[in-house]
Amino acid sequence: MASSTVGTASHELPDERGVSRRLLESAAVLAYDPATEVDWETPLDRDFHGASPEWSTLYGTAYWAELTEELRKELTRQEAASVASTGIWFEMILQQMVLRDMYAKDPTKADFQWALTEVAEECRHSIMFARGAEKLGAPAYRPHRLVIELGRVFKTLAFGEAAYAAILVAEEVLDVMQRDWMRDERVVPFVRTINNIHVVEESRHMKFARDQTRRRLAGAGRIRRHINAFVVATASYFIVTSMVRRQVYESAGLDVRRAVAEAGANEHHKSMMRASCSGLMEFLASARLLTKPALAFYKRANLI
Repeated sequence: MASSTVGTASHELPDERGVSRRLLESAAVLAYDPATEVDWETPLDRDFHGASPEWSTLYGTAYWAELTEELRKELTRQEAASVASTGIWFEMILQQMVLRDMYAKDPTKADFQWALTEVAEECRHSIMFARGAEKLGAPAYRPHRLVIELGRVFKTLAFGEAAYAAILVAEEVLDVMQRDWMRDERVVPFVRTINNIHVVEESRHMKFARDQTRRRLAGAGRIRRHINAFVVATASYFIVTSMVRRQVYESAGLDVRRAVAEAGANEHHKSMMRASCSGLMEFLASARLLTKPALAFYKRANLI
């Protein structure tokens, strides 16, 4: 996932071009084509998980203990596909914001060229996630209809630091779990490759998002920070809570009502989510975006 928005600073800060130039140089040296890097031809090996079992929403519950190893693997494959589908949804939002932000701007500038490079990477990621979910044997998982419509509003109205910081939340959470998955030999090889590609390329997007969040907040007053903190927190809540849809339990052949109940009360999974966001929360705190109303949403999403 990536970062960008409508509404830019009135002048370019001295190092802004330098950051974009370094990101362009990195992309020129280290970039992947998922169409050729990922093994799409080998049939799915059902002896593997789709994600590290410890990241499953049911890991550590009584229900997990009752599941056969075969069902556990099917569940993690469906969960991985759901996370990928949510990633596609949000990447489509951010791609539109990037293009909107760059509309009619100077194409000779490094930030313009980096923005289009980022869009190209995100477009490849979305196709990669789509093909990955298909190979995992999953249906099309989508956020709740209300969340889809809220996303439509967000991509249209969000600008400045609010959009950058919200995008950063989604990127950071996904980055931590995917770093675990890509190193885990229990995970099916083609998913590990997908995760590795995404982690490498998203590291550039996260660097840009952090930089832009700081720049857009430079000199921001108390009211502006409080409004942005609330917008970022609410957007983050809907993104994170949409990652694993309840339909995954049906697809995996589980008792949906029981699975949803036990997943909702799963302290292990909540602790995994909180641990994955420790660095992110430190950044948001340093940017003074952790107000009391914002904290309530992060706590509800088990991010803090």
